[in-house]
Amino acid sequence: MPAYEYEGVRPVVHPSAFVHETAVLIGDVIIGEGCLVGPNAVLRGDIGRLEMKAGSNIQDTCVVHCFPGKDVVIEENGHVGHGAVLHGCRVGRNALIGINAVLMDDVEVGENAIVGALAFVKEGTVIPPATLYAGAPAKQIRELSEKEVGWKSRGTEVYQHLAQRHAATGDCVEPLTEVEPDRQRVPDVLYETKKTSGR
Repeated sequence: MPAYEYEGVRPVVHPSAFVHETAVLIGDVIIGEGCLVGPNAVLRGDIGRLEMKAGSNIQDTCVVHCFPGKDVVIEENGHVGHGAVLHGCRVGRNALIGINAVLMDDVEVGENAIVGALAFVKEGTVIPPATLYAGAPAKQIRELSEKEVGWKSRGTEVYQHLAQRHAATGDCVEPLTEVEPDRQRVPDVLYETKKTSGR
């Protein structure tokens, strides 16, 4: 992965985390235990600190940055969907940020909350725990059920499993020129995570 020191500050990646080789880390970026950073994500810590706590993930093509004097924190088991933009905000423990959502400065997403796909969350918005916010601008739709919070937690377990499997089996290779007659399929990640989590 391209990792760049900036003003004498170098990114930190826990040995158990997986950061795809096309993701870019710049400056004050801290990636914790068991995290996953997907392909082409950009974490640019040249103004404030960007921190991923244990078990969190940032998926493909996400952009993370902030204004001066602000940080971005993704708490434990936070889940950031493909193409999301996080700017100077905080994502609470076990919260989910949907695909292509945008979170502006001083947004605080509560524990177990969900921000819907394509949402635009205005500067300074405080999202209460276990609620669904959606729309542009985003507003509270309703409170979440325990079943929905459980669904979100299982989705994050999939990405924690993927971090381990990418580290163990992912290699840069030349593609084949034709399909093998006995081509295997990728293992069922949902089945694998159920086995390891005991659910």
